Amino acid sequence: MKKDLPLNIVENVSIAVVLESETPETKNWSVYLINEKNIDLKNVLVTSKGYGMINDREVKTSTLRHFIGDVNANSSVKIELIDPQVFGLTNEYWLSYYIDNTIFDKKYIFLPESIVDENLSKIPLVNKAGVMIGGYN
Repeated sequence: MKKDLPLNIVENVSIAVVLESETPETKNWSVYLINEKNIDLKNVLVTSKGYGMINDREVKTSTLRHFIGDVNANSSVKIELIDPQVFGLTNEYWLSYYIDNTIFDKKYIFLPESIVDENLSKIPLVNKAGVMIGGYN
């Protein structure tokens, strides 16, 4: 039964969209996995996709799968570059990893227009401005 399954709650692991650099003409953004745990994450896999409406038309991006491998304790790793043109879509990241022999997974969703200057804050372990989901749940 579902009630017999362990909860495997994901804590201290976040996904952040980070402003890497900017010029007057362009901003360069990347997506990071932030591991604020004091333990390594093993066999990390992240899938990403975008979906939503643009100009009254349904839009879906390709689903990308990123095998990251192991992520050290208290560290961050870049997952992918992200084009600001998809910030008007829902951007979904599904994270799976192991600690010991236990699997953990969590879905992180950046809502449309949530990646804006007003929502930027300093991202831990990356030390750049960005928008982060997760952390201490």
